Amino acid sequence: MVTTGERKPWHAIFRLLERDERVFAFLLAVAMVGGLATLGLVPLRPRERIDLYSLVIWFALYKVGIFALVTVHPRRTRAIFLAALGIDLLLVFVLVFLTGGGGSLFYLLFFPLVSVNAYYFGPWVALAAALTAGGLMAAAAALVPPWIGWTGVTLLTVLFGLPAVVVGMVAVRERGAREEIERLNVDLAGTLNRLQAAQQELLVAERMATVGRLSLRVAHEVRNPIAAIELNAEILQDIVRGHPGADMDEAGGLVASIRDQVNTLDALTEEYLAFARFPKPHFEEESLNQLLEELAAFVRPVATRQGLTIHVNTDPAVPMMEIDRGLLRQAVHNLVKNSMEALSRGGALTIESRCDGDAVEVLVSDTGNGIPPHVAQRLFEPFFTTKPQGTGLGLSITRQIIEEHGGELSWRNGPSGGATFVVRLPLERPVSNV
Repeated sequence: MVTTGERKPWHAIFRLLERDERVFAFLLAVAMVGGLATLGLVPLRPRERIDLYSLVIWFALYKVGIFALVTVHPRRTRAIFLAALGIDLLLVFVLVFLTGGGGSLFYLLFFPLVSVNAYYFGPWVALAAALTAGGLMAAAAALVPPWIGWTGVTLLTVLFGLPAVVVGMVAVRERGAREEIERLNVDLAGTLNRLQAAQQELLVAERMATVGRLSLRVAHEVRNPIAAIELNAEILQDIVRGHPGADMDEAGGLVASIRDQVNTLDALTEEYLAFARFPKPHFEEESLNQLLEELAAFVRPVATRQGLTIHVNTDPAVPMMEIDRGLLRQAVHNLVKNSMEALSRGGALTIESRCDGDAVEVLVSDTGNGIPPHVAQRLFEPFFTTKPQGTGLGLSITRQIIEEHGGELSWRNGPSGGATFVVRLPLERPVSNV
């Protein structure tokens, strides 16, 4: 039984051989060192004998050094291998020269050298290496007779180059096919991820549709009793006011509290109904700047009582736009209410409009604490809220309104605190400047 500890060295070795470049370096080292050791078994003439044992060891260490360089400098792999190819060709030439020139068998080392390099560099470098090997063989035979003749040099060059060029062409095609497969795998993985995301969105949509139908039914069932309670509480409040006294003053306060809670419940019901049966927008040419200024004037008294300051900065270049004034006002109002709730202890709120290319942006910014990460992940999720009396539908309705206008809703936290919501609406058929 092999333990995990015993497997670790082999796993490390295999991980080193994961990349093509390392596989190539390893195969070339095996081919050259193995070929050198095999040819060393052939007896040499006394005057041509060399210390092949030491030569094999030094050559193996040289190949280990090439492997290490490729591992340490992966971006320089091609340059390292080209330099190694030149050095290998020269080393084989020297070996042929020292062991008999034209009569040496070590010229056979040119075959694995050129062919294995063809696997990595392709057919053109293989052809150049074959021609270089043929020239070096001719030089060695000329320097150390017997001369093999130009016919022999030509045959050796063809024998060096022909299989190498074929290997290079096959390697290029195989590499291209593998890259295509990898690209298809990436595309397939992306398609699967999009499919899974679509399935999740579909499940969420089905749940939300079910919740929406349930909310609509509950809201309809609760609406009439709420109206009856409100009417009776109002009548009771009038009766209490007609009978002055300490007890009646206390009763009047209780009735007023009941009416406040009934009004809150009625507002929640209206919000559920608005979400469940979203009205179809009716687009007309309106002034967006005027809408923002009127909304700021509407909320300014409430903001002043909270100790808040409201700034309005409208861009005069914003043109008339086709919008549903009521729905868009509701969307921006929801954003303003959220900012005011974030500034419950005072601060400043800014409503801004500006042109941005082929779109108009409406920005609602505050000087609060910003939106924490755990809230940001679920910010636009229906029914998610951090408020005790909230429905979690305000931002969902807002985004739905903006999307009906063909726009987008986004947000960001400011570098020094606070949050900014950005409504981006497309510019369609501008008529005149505001």
